[in-house]
Amino acid sequence: MRNMFKFTLIAASLLFVGTFSQAQTKIGYIDFQSLVGQMPEAKTIKPQIDAYQKQFVDQLTTMNNELQTKGKDFQAQSKTMTDAVRTTKQNELQDLQKRMQDLQTSAQQQVEAKSNELVKPLSDKARAAVNDVAKEKGITYVLDASQGSPLLVSNQGTDLMVSVKTKLGIK
Repeated sequence: MRNMFKFTLIAASLLFVGTFSQAQTKIGYIDFQSLVGQMPEAKTIKPQIDAYQKQFVDQLTTMNNELQTKGKDFQAQSKTMTDAVRTTKQNELQDLQKRMQDLQTSAQQQVEAKSNELVKPLSDKARAAVNDVAKEKGITYVLDASQGSPLLVSNQGTDLMVSVKTKLGIK
């Protein structure tokens, strides 16, 4: 009876240890930004964003030239202007300057939105590949090791970069 109890206790312990070791979480990591940047489709995004941004740069350059010209004219003629005309011209210059600032802010937001719009399909494709590789390798959590990530040490993790690049056909 005593031997049977010991045998049952040992069997239960082994079963518990086996179950516990299987339940341990596997962690992997990948530099997601680098992965997206290495995708072949990423090479076409930068020229598109640059072309889109150039439209705004050209508008701002034109407005800045206009502001400079009007500012010089104002400086040259301000001594001969009446107070009412001088105030009107100053208001025009301030209005032009404000429109430039507004356009600059709007342009930054629009360029960022366009960039996000172009990168999203790549990001989605990369995320799906990471998910597939993680499932294949039995990894429960994947950390993003991109710059600024809270990942400091990855002794126990699995680097998924090579596997995901292979899945996406990146050399």
